[in-house]
Amino acid sequence: MMLTELEPPVLGVEAVRALGDQLRLGTGFADDGSQDALLELYLRTAMSAIESRIGKALLERRFSWTVTRWREPDRQALPIAPVQAVEELRLVDHLGNQTIADRSEWVLVPDGQAPVLRGSWTGDLPEIPEMGRAEVVFRAGYGPDWDDIPADLRQATLLLAANYYENRSADEGRDGAMPFGVLALLEPFRPIRL
Repeated sequence: MMLTELEPPVLGVEAVRALGDQLRLGTGFADDGSQDALLELYLRTAMSAIESRIGKALLERRFSWTVTRWREPDRQALPIAPVQAVEELRLVDHLGNQTIADRSEWVLVPDGQAPVLRGSWTGDLPEIPEMGRAEVVFRAGYGPDWDDIPADLRQATLLLAANYYENRSADEGRDGAMPFGVLALLEPFRPIRL
């Protein structure tokens, strides 16, 4: 299985300004915006760490997920949530020939923790060719804008990005652990393992 991000998240000015406010960076000076690239870097790094920890995409974007076999013939959990839409299910044989599976053969069952791709209500998922693969192209994330992310996840992202920013010198000797406040905000969003 391989999950590939097809497009990076678009943070926008609002997210960068929110981090600047969190850090209490001054405004109204001639060098306003001079640290925006650095702030965006730390925001992206914090988002990536949080997304890895909770198994959810914060900002909506396109992904491609490749599998060589279905876990169960009639359903397959997708690797990241929340999935907004499955755009395409492509079957590729060992020679690279591609076939787009008909939308009547599968359906997305949305779920905040574990969205599922199911075969049509009367059957199995399309069969993956021998020595081939299935490629699922989908959109996942809470929404396209910073304000679409739940407030506690936005705050966790800002806290973690601020921590990265404030502890960026190489001689800090930090262990790289997430701060307790960030972990507490993430706990309700972590996947439940049964």
